[in-house]
Parts: sequence; C-alpha cells; structure tokens
Amino acid sequence: MSLAHHRRKQPALVRQQLLDVAARLTLEQGMGAVTLDGVSSASGVSKGGLLHHFPTKNALLDALFDNLLERFDADIDERMREDPVPHGRFSRAYLRAVVEIKDNPGEAAHWAQVTIAILAEPRLRARWRDWVQDRADEYVGTDSSIDAQLVRFAADGLWLADMVDSHGAGTVDRQALVARLIELTSK
Repeated sequence: MSLAHHRRKQPALVRQQLLDVAARLTLEQGMGAVTLDGVSSASGVSKGGLLHHFPTKNALLDALFDNLLERFDADIDERMREDPVPHGRFSRAYLRAVVEIKDNPGEAAHWAQVTIAILAEPRLRARWRDWVQDRADEYVGTDSSIDAQLVRFAADGLWLADMVDSHGAGTVDRQALVARLIELTSK
C-alpha cells in the first residue's frame, strides 16, 4: 500500500492550499494564464485531487472570487461593528475597506486581478452586482441616501484610481478626500 492510503485526509486544508496556489499563480501570471495543470503541479496535489475540489477552471476561479469576497465582507462587517452610528455605517465601512486595500500589496494585487476578471467575465460581473445589490438592500434603512450612494461610487472610483495608479492624489489629499466622504455619510 502506498503512503497516500495511510495519510490522513484533510480536504479543507488541501482545498485552501489549492486556492492559495491559484491565487499566487494569478498574481504571477494573470488570471487568464492559470491552468488546472499548473495549479496541480505547483501545489503538489494530483490532478484528480484538484478536480475533486474544483472540477473546472471556472469553479476554481469562482472559489477564488468567493474567498476574496468573504474576506472583504468580513472586513466590512468588522468595521461596521466598530462604528457606533447606524446612519451611513455600511457606506463608511465600504469606503474605508476599499481605500485601505492599497495599503496591503498582496491584497491589492489580488483585487486588481479580480477586478479585471469582473470586467471580463459576465458571470463574475453578475455575482459582484448581486453582492452590491444584496448589501444595498440589507442597509436600505441606513445607507440609501443619495450622499451614501455617492460615497460608495466615490469609493469605487478611488479603488480604480489605486488599481491603475491614476490621479496622483497624495496622502494628505487622499486623507482629506476620505474625511470629506465620511462627512457625507452623516447627512
């Protein structure tokens, strides 16, 4: 009997390992260049083991998207728990989470790849749109004002500007801009 038959199976760890390797390869090569064979080889997991967790490349990329979105959701939820003012709470948390993505180079690189995929892949675009709509529906009582919506649109603009390194806003300008946007959520 081979060692594989005696090895303790840890499917959750293997799945996360595959996602971590796929994320690393996505950063190194771009999402379009990631293949199931490449992930299998780089992770040391057999192709059959990979296919057990992710039967297609789309399933793997969807899981990467889910993983990133879950972390983003958790970040927003944590920021909301720390904010004692209900009115505009989601918009402030969203803004802060988005503008701080650039402070974590690894996270920023992942989001850059995912953002490109969202623009290129209709199914990911639909999933992002659904996430945005679900959150907007969830906080309609506190974050449906025009100002709150403006803040979230501005956050998306800052996200894009960070991703393509445009507009050259310095740290002081950026801090002032974010502070002004935060003020808008209080109206």
